Amino acid sequence: MTPLIFVTGGVVSSLGKGIAAASLAAILEARGLSVTLMKLDPYINVDPGTMSPFQHGEVYVTDDGAETDLDLGHYERFVRTRLGGKNSVTTGKIYEAVIRKERRGDYLGATVQVIPHITDEIKRVIDEATRGFDVALVEIGGTVGDIESLPFLEAIRQLRVERGPTHCLFMHLTLVPYIKAAGEIKTKPTQHSVKELRSIGIQADVLLCRSEQPLPEGERRKIALFTNVPERAVISAVDVEVIYELPLWLQQQGLDEIVVEQLHLQARPANLAEWEATVAAVRHPRDSVDVAIVGKYVEHKDAYKSLGEALRHGGIRQATRVNLHWIDSERVEAEGAAALLGNVDAILVPGGFGKRGFEGKVLAARYAREHGVPYFGICYGMHAAVVEFARNVAGLAGADSSENDTRTPHPVIALITEWTTASGSVERRSEDSNLGGTMRLGAQECRLAPGTLVREMYAQDVIRERHRHRYEFNNTYQQQFADLGLVMAGKSMDGLLVEIIELPPQQHPWFLGCQFHPEFTSTPRDGHPLFIGFVRAAREHKLLREAPRLAAEHVA
Repeated sequence: MTPLIFVTGGVVSSLGKGIAAASLAAILEARGLSVTLMKLDPYINVDPGTMSPFQHGEVYVTDDGAETDLDLGHYERFVRTRLGGKNSVTTGKIYEAVIRKERRGDYLGATVQVIPHITDEIKRVIDEATRGFDVALVEIGGTVGDIESLPFLEAIRQLRVERGPTHCLFMHLTLVPYIKAAGEIKTKPTQHSVKELRSIGIQADVLLCRSEQPLPEGERRKIALFTNVPERAVISAVDVEVIYELPLWLQQQGLDEIVVEQLHLQARPANLAEWEATVAAVRHPRDSVDVAIVGKYVEHKDAYKSLGEALRHGGIRQATRVNLHWIDSERVEAEGAAALLGNVDAILVPGGFGKRGFEGKVLAARYAREHGVPYFGICYGMHAAVVEFARNVAGLAGADSSENDTRTPHPVIALITEWTTASGSVERRSEDSNLGGTMRLGAQECRLAPGTLVREMYAQDVIRERHRHRYEFNNTYQQQFADLGLVMAGKSMDGLLVEIIELPPQQHPWFLGCQFHPEFTSTPRDGHPLFIGFVRAAREHKLLREAPRLAAEHVA
């Protein structure tokens, strides 16, 4: 049985359970242990794939094509283990599986109930996802006291009884607020949260106390006394300036040693040299660049969580601070690209769905192409670049994506079935077609064309990246655009689908669009070739922009 660490939260949501779990996992991995992580979410949706980014944030896509909670992105950025659909479980998935079994007759006519049937299914999926590792961390979504989380909490209570304290550890994350008016740190919310946890039969072994400043010894002793937790296991989880510093902070307080001792893990001393180097690069940059992200969910930055981190990772690899400027694409439509993008060093247009704000993305792509500003279009951002090229270089009036205009005379971006049929004729999508039926999800291989910018950055012929989209580059226009200079820099292994487009260096210093989402495979310790190249191009563009000013200052 794989030893399990259950991570719960109390008082309020958004305390950072995912980051805390990922940070502990990073320390345990640095001690030579094989680690996996898992998220149990209490919502009834089967997965977050159809949920609004404004409500749920980013939909993180795994290698095997699962649409999961954004916390899986935190996990994969902190540990080397690659996760999959089995590592993200919702109440919807659990009930769906139980109802399917009931319909098959697996329960032999028994009355199906939360206990034992739902809790047994929860225990089963935990065992399936964590089997074969030295240790596993399982995060329970929501907060203690939520009615939705009760089946998950009951299941992990049962696991502790069945497996014992040497195979199950409870780590509870809670809030210790600082009341500015009184000038005091208050421990009462933590006391009540632990009391709520104990009322359902779970005694915390470790407390992570989220606070703005380190906990004084007096408050730690008080929390330990009132929560029945050893004082050394009351850990101060402060607001760190650099998120990748948290593993160092937790390790300094001995959190990993507590875990290793209780679970009887055979582990070497932690080697956190990579994390120390990462934090040093963030804290002491030699340069900085300004990158505009032109999207439609910019008011809710969690919708682009992996993207923002990947851009920063690209800067870490070259000691460059990446300043992110979030720009609503509808503002670009209203105010013009020059007014909003004239002072940035690079422009990125991320993925997305729907017509709202799309024309602003097209304007951003045009501004970047015409003014030599490095441009990176991801998924929908590639579509915007292709539509812009079609309209303003190829002269195809009304060119568009059929996702936004089913009657466009030039559907340069379209569903595969719109431009590929047995007879080779074009078949147009009807208004009531099933959009979900054509979604490409998960990691797929792509062959890079020799002599291209993208081939130089990856330094390999075949790459593997994760997809989440329905619409593709319409091959009907491939030769026409290639004759005008658009380079088809990467294609699917069967040669059918254009996965990467770019402009040649004689036309633009750095202009690239990719159909996949490279942000999902970027990590702070390694970065990603495309983001590293993009940030480097931004630095070079910044030098060109500043050259006249520097020359004038030199003359003066």
